[in-house]
Amino acid sequence: MQQILVTGGAGFIGSNWVRFLLAHAPNVNIVVLDKLTYAGNLANLEQLAQDPRYTFLQGDITDTAMVARAMTGCDTVVHFAAESHVDRSITDAAPFLQTNILGTAVLLDVARQQRIQRFLHISTDEVYGEILEGSSHEEYPLRPTSPYAASKAAGDLLACAAFMTHHVPVIITRSSNNFGPYQFPEKIIPLFITNILEGTTVPLYGDGLHVRDWLAVEDHCAALHFLLERGVPGEIYNIGGGHLLTNRELARRLTQALGVGEDVITPVADRPAHDRRYALDGSKLARLGWRPRHALEEALAQTVQWYRDHRAWWAPLKERLRADPYHWLNRTARPSAPQASRTAG
Repeated sequence: MQQILVTGGAGFIGSNWVRFLLAHAPNVNIVVLDKLTYAGNLANLEQLAQDPRYTFLQGDITDTAMVARAMTGCDTVVHFAAESHVDRSITDAAPFLQTNILGTAVLLDVARQQRIQRFLHISTDEVYGEILEGSSHEEYPLRPTSPYAASKAAGDLLACAAFMTHHVPVIITRSSNNFGPYQFPEKIIPLFITNILEGTTVPLYGDGLHVRDWLAVEDHCAALHFLLERGVPGEIYNIGGGHLLTNRELARRLTQALGVGEDVITPVADRPAHDRRYALDGSKLARLGWRPRHALEEALAQTVQWYRDHRAWWAPLKERLRADPYHWLNRTARPSAPQASRTAG
């Protein structure tokens, strides 16, 4: 029986991963360690509460004693825990440095002490910075532009150093933008969907021509499962969706899916150092035999429907965001046209 520690397992990608793994790998026990900060939500895992293969521990990955306790008896670590919202990092970088750098260092050190057999470190394409042409491969230089991306790049370098110096069997993954169920509604897709469902506008940074590569979260989970079995320690693997869209085109598709006019799309002032384009080269992982399975249109439609069906999950989170001094995007939204409110459901 494999024993896996999942950090940040109550967050968006982490909780999807826990559900995916328990559904596809019956011979695993999972220990979730999560601090339950503003974006961590036990409701994301409530359907697993009675599963004997699942254990939840509330704790901070910067707490060495807590990490050692959580990791005891585990042979594998999958490290999702991170502060991840760029806007928040611009306002206050300190929590990002604490969690994404110091927390990663603690986990790697305890993993070395406890002789963990495999350590999957989950990173992001944002560490490569802006890619105006072509796509970034795994040997591409790290040029992060936001405090969030810089903190993740630092965590990646610590993971590489742990492998080189102490032979901690680390595998680093860098994925493109994820979307799907249970994503906290400050991120662009759930923010736009829930704003439209509430009858307000969607705030679009600048000219809206910033390009992102979109990856269905279930495809990301499948890639991580694949790499637990096929990945080579010391290697880095890009996980891209292959779906490049401008933010304006993304907003347009979401308004169409929700039956509202494009007049709800409202430009707002751009954020500082907003990277114009990200694009991942996923050929290394493809050569191993993995590719994403979900078509963008289908996965976006399923995501829209999930938020339609789960207002009870996201509505309280939106109320918290409205009172959150970091989250200014909601305060930029104005009531939309009456017909938009009626058709948004």
